[in-house]
Amino acid sequence: MEPTAAAELFREEALSLGFVRVGFTPVGPVERHDVYQAWLARGYAGEMGYLARDAQLRSDPRALFAGARTVVTVALSYAHPDPIDVPADRLAGGPRGRIARYARGADYHFVLKNQLRALAAAVARRLGRAIAFQACVDTAPVLEREAAQAGGLGFIAKNTLLIAPGAGSYLVLGELLTDVECAPAAAIAPRCGQCRACLDACPTGAFVDAYTLDARRCISYLTIELTGAIPRELRPLVGDHVFGCDVCQEVCPFNASPSNSTAKNDAIASNDLAVEDAAASNSPATLTPRPGYGRPALRRLLGLGAAQFRKWQKQSALRRIHRPQLLRNACVALGNTGDGDDLPSLAHALDEPHALARAHAAWAIGRIALRHPECRAAAEALLAARRALEEDPAVRAELDDAFVD
Repeated sequence: MEPTAAAELFREEALSLGFVRVGFTPVGPVERHDVYQAWLARGYAGEMGYLARDAQLRSDPRALFAGARTVVTVALSYAHPDPIDVPADRLAGGPRGRIARYARGADYHFVLKNQLRALAAAVARRLGRAIAFQACVDTAPVLEREAAQAGGLGFIAKNTLLIAPGAGSYLVLGELLTDVECAPAAAIAPRCGQCRACLDACPTGAFVDAYTLDARRCISYLTIELTGAIPRELRPLVGDHVFGCDVCQEVCPFNASPSNSTAKNDAIASNDLAVEDAAASNSPATLTPRPGYGRPALRRLLGLGAAQFRKWQKQSALRRIHRPQLLRNACVALGNTGDGDDLPSLAHALDEPHALARAHAAWAIGRIALRHPECRAAAEALLAARRALEEDPAVRAELDDAFVD
């Protein structure tokens, strides 16, 4: 089949599978790989050592699949409003955390890979022959946003995310490296213009400049990739985020269409309505949010035991973090939003076997006392009781500095 017809065939099948955009680019060296290497050299990747370890592989997709001729890039939308559940008990009351949209439903890694394999199978059936391919998601060493931009799927925005005009940036990307030659699509010119909304809205000031993110300050990095303590100076800026962040996308004009709006979030309160809302969506049901996963109760998160935690994160992108990280994040969020009624939950976290959780619980108790002076005596008593038992030097330091603003 000639390349233009092959591209159209892939496009038809991709759209029928629920992908919202498709791009095509010939396999070859990545033009802006030097930009990626310079970003790594400046230390902006933080503890994400795998990015540097696989840096050379990311220079050319043929390192993954020598016989590839085309990179077919697809985008799946996760632009769903997420409901807030009605509190069912004491633990479900109080302040709520915030989970990034992409992690509120099924694990997109599995969804994308399955859909990419289905795409290859559908094209093979139409061609009447087997095709060679490799399905890739963001765990593969592929500079996928560069491939998507080169293939005409969208353009890389100032916040470093890919925007597909008409679909926005609430997208997860996948790649099909295939031996089928497809006609390349025309690239889309960047359309950010003079807009700085994403850069100015970042709570932690993570953007060094347009198109340059210092991941070490990014809330997504701090709550997911970072395995140790969140720097004290950044904790107040994390706000109520417990897994990822969408702020730079929420303010983007390209996400302002009704289908991307989150205005319904606070208006939908029951699980039944949440199911109906998800069922009515035009987007693939596999990425619709699970009820309660957008704004979870922080007290409930702190009360999750090991088995409950595994159930909570099962078959979702939330598997990316371990329980001590979740407790750390929930403590920081509660320290930023809680009051005296939340001290018992934080006191429970002070007795956790994980030092990471205890350290951040101490910080959170101090923050609440600083905001609510009437809680100072109770907070001091909790911290003093823990100090008498604590042996970990990092936790002891947090206990000593708990009331330092």
